[in-house]
Amino acid sequence: MLNIKKVEDLIARCIDEDVGMGDLTANLMIDEATQGAFNVNAREPIVVAGIDVARMVFQYGAPAVKTDVRVRDGTRVEAGTVLMHIAGPARQMLTAERTALNLLQHMCGIATLTATYVEKIKGTGCQLIDTRKTTPGLRMLEKHAVVCGGGRNHRLSLDNGVMIKDNHIAVSDSLTSAIQKVKSQVPVLTKVEVECDRLEQVEEALAAGADILLLDNMKPDMLRKAVAIVDGKIPLEASGGINLETIRPIAETGVDFVSVGRITQSAPSVDIGLDEVA
Repeated sequence: MLNIKKVEDLIARCIDEDVGMGDLTANLMIDEATQGAFNVNAREPIVVAGIDVARMVFQYGAPAVKTDVRVRDGTRVEAGTVLMHIAGPARQMLTAERTALNLLQHMCGIATLTATYVEKIKGTGCQLIDTRKTTPGLRMLEKHAVVCGGGRNHRLSLDNGVMIKDNHIAVSDSLTSAIQKVKSQVPVLTKVEVECDRLEQVEEALAAGADILLLDNMKPDMLRKAVAIVDGKIPLEASGGINLETIRPIAETGVDFVSVGRITQSAPSVDIGLDEVA
């Protein structure tokens, strides 16, 4: 769920970045009393994410604007679909246009790519999750978009859970001691995940009391061996360089989750436009 106060603060920063001291073009060309009516249109098939964020941008930039949202986040739509209708002061709406479309196109791009990955592993029982490979300042929006596309969130931030990775282990006495140190202090409802790239680590982490294992850069054959070792005792996450070509065989090994950084880190923005209503 989006934190509305944080979204409002983000929108204010984005508008300030784009507008600066003022929109010279709109202010010089468009009379303050001029009214306009526009549709926000999908120009290609997409999964919608961030439509309410776009609405908030227009309302922030033009408080007198009237908005009519026509679709909900998570909806799959075809090219030509009207996502939102807006009407009101033309100058302010056109000033806010680029910020609204930038955020909406980016979020819909993530949701659309996420949905493609989710479809690839349909029927395997494995779930797609995201990572912390997000754009600084936009993580909340990007992780919301993942959910809109049918994926699930991993950690929202570092305080959401413990993940002992290879570099943490490298500066510890051992994998077992690292797990035991964390488990003795962590809040009782907080899970401890441990990254493993060898089967010996899987056995050690399981014996030391890890709550979930991240199997890093393991090929399907090794993943199946890890699944057999754990035998359903704790959840398993596969991660590392996974793409649309490799995700299905990995999901079929029996792991519970597959995490893909590409869905937030490399998703292309989709084509959405603001078009005047004739």
